[in-house]
Amino acid sequence: MKVKLVTDTDLDGLGCAIVAKLAFGDHVDVSHCSYYVLNQRVEEFLRKEEHKSYELYITDLMVNEKVAKLLDERFKEGHHVQMIDHHVTALHFNHYPWGYVKTEYEDGRKTCATSLFFDYLIDHGKLEPTPSLEKFVDLVRQYDTWEWDANENIMAKQLNDLYFMFGREQFEEDLLKRLKENPEHFELTDMENMLMGVEEKKIERYIHSKNKQIVQTFVDGFCVGIVHAEQYLSELGNALNKRNSHLDMVVLVNVGSKKIGFRTIHDHINVAEFARKFGGGGHPKASGCDLSEETFKLFVTEVFNKKPLRPDPEKNEKNVKDSPQGTYYENHQGEISFIKKDETGEYTIHHAGKILEEKFPTFLEAERFVKRNFESWLRFDRDMNK
Repeated sequence: MKVKLVTDTDLDGLGCAIVAKLAFGDHVDVSHCSYYVLNQRVEEFLRKEEHKSYELYITDLMVNEKVAKLLDERFKEGHHVQMIDHHVTALHFNHYPWGYVKTEYEDGRKTCATSLFFDYLIDHGKLEPTPSLEKFVDLVRQYDTWEWDANENIMAKQLNDLYFMFGREQFEEDLLKRLKENPEHFELTDMENMLMGVEEKKIERYIHSKNKQIVQTFVDGFCVGIVHAEQYLSELGNALNKRNSHLDMVVLVNVGSKKIGFRTIHDHINVAEFARKFGGGGHPKASGCDLSEETFKLFVTEVFNKKPLRPDPEKNEKNVKDSPQGTYYENHQGEISFIKKDETGEYTIHHAGKILEEKFPTFLEAERFVKRNFESWLRFDRDMNK
């Protein structure tokens, strides 16, 4: 029996490859694909007569309508097809008998492709679980769903950092050996822990530099912050959203890979729906699309001449947020905004010498208005006497 697995290029895709190789050994051939080449790769596989006898698995990826029809024809002819995914944008594949898309477990935990594929292989008698493998799969799940951040499970994040540090082939080889030789325990080595200490400092420096490069604009009514980035995308997107919480989302542009990522921390914002406008998809809080001529114009050309936002000062002592004396903001046009609580307990905004009609019940709402509408930052103490 021969097996073909087509899966993603990220940690979740690597996890799918790991459980497949533990289940099928040398009988499985794995192709890691981006969305950019996915449909072409699957079509090429389906064209060859000798591939009809293969068990075909597609995980963590969503083919287009044309390829879905080809897969359905293959299945109706009696040949194996199994698609497994966890993205909300892929839920329509559940209409196919060969499609299995599940976004959450019954206990509310979010799924990932690795955990779903792992469950599938166990349920079909193709894989024996071990404590070590179960821990590895859940670490992948926690990282892919960002559950690790809420749980403060840093090991899940470190697993992803090591993947990109060592590269797919070496890291996959190391993981397979570790999982086979240590079925009861899954831990990082002393060397890996040391490397992670160095890597954390690199990531923090990278986040700090990119936070000074964000440009702000509105796209389809959403206030977005755009930054060019090529590494640490998940950590960067999360950190920039937290540091600039007035933004609806952060847009990560990677010209080299011709990809765009969309990240948000807000429950009322669905970046999967936003990405779908540009032919992409993903999760409600993390999605992406290709960098096409349309998106290049929207997220690169049209904002090229905009100045980046200035981060709020971290060491102010006088001009601080929600001060009883009021708080000052400024922008690149030299316009000053002043937020102060009035005698009714509401917050008013003075901007460029005028009192705005809008009033806000909290300081955070008033600040959000100033940052979104005037692209302002907290004025530095050193500039207060200018």
